[in-house]
Amino acid sequence: MLLFSALVAGSFALGGQIANEIAPAALNAVRFGIAGGVVGLVAWATGGLSRDLLRAPWRFALLGGVFAVYFVLMFEGLKTADPVSTAAVFTLTPVMAAGFGWILMRQVTTPRMAFALSVGAAGALWVIFDASLAAFLAFDIGRGEAIFFVGCVAHALYAPMARLLNRGESAAGFTFGMLVGGCVLLFAYGWRDVQATDWASLRPLVWITLGYLSVGASAATFVLLQTATLRLPSAKVMAYTYLVPSWVILWQIALGAAVPDPWVLVGVGLTCLALVLLLKPETPGG
Repeated sequence: MLLFSALVAGSFALGGQIANEIAPAALNAVRFGIAGGVVGLVAWATGGLSRDLLRAPWRFALLGGVFAVYFVLMFEGLKTADPVSTAAVFTLTPVMAAGFGWILMRQVTTPRMAFALSVGAAGALWVIFDASLAAFLAFDIGRGEAIFFVGCVAHALYAPMARLLNRGESAAGFTFGMLVGGCVLLFAYGWRDVQATDWASLRPLVWITLGYLSVGASAATFVLLQTATLRLPSAKVMAYTYLVPSWVILWQIALGAAVPDPWVLVGVGLTCLALVLLLKPETPGG
């Protein structure tokens, strides 16, 4: 999950630079297709492809659709939202994942975990509202952040759903099924955008980003996330998302962006504190 958070952060930093150059549905349809091919080869090589994947294929359509919603809305949000602010919205997913984990799996959130989630949420809101109390009191949230928040609801739902719907399949095989389901749905939904995109005229950075999104931020992270969801409670899986804003800042600095305002970094620090609290082993009594 530590590697997961670093790879996910790259999609915010790179995605923010090309979000207005290609339709989100077209980008993600091709992305799911490439990622599906990569994960499919890995699953085949490791014996993860079996007839068991054909049982209840509706599971993969459902999970693939949930993730497709997240990614399409992510790039819609990045058209107007700052990558660091968008990453901060992403850190609200652990709170929602804890709620969905209880609803679907009856996973209990301990008092300390609830406190940690609250600290993380406060840090996220601090960044989202750009360290401005006036903006917070006026609930002056950007359109891009609001769009992406809806996508984050879908992402938070994925972790407990994946654990609930897995029937013993390997992480690679299960991820392959999800990617195929998402790919089919995305091409069906975004076929006009795929046809309308002038793929030959896209600048190199778009292709570099597409390659990164397909392999690093899709194929790899989906397998990492699926592996973690089978071993950790949903809230702890999502806890690592608290590192994403910090990773995004490092990514952006590496890409030539300026260091954010120090007051904004206070919120990033709170999200890191939330991670430390969530990962501390539970003691008897909670």
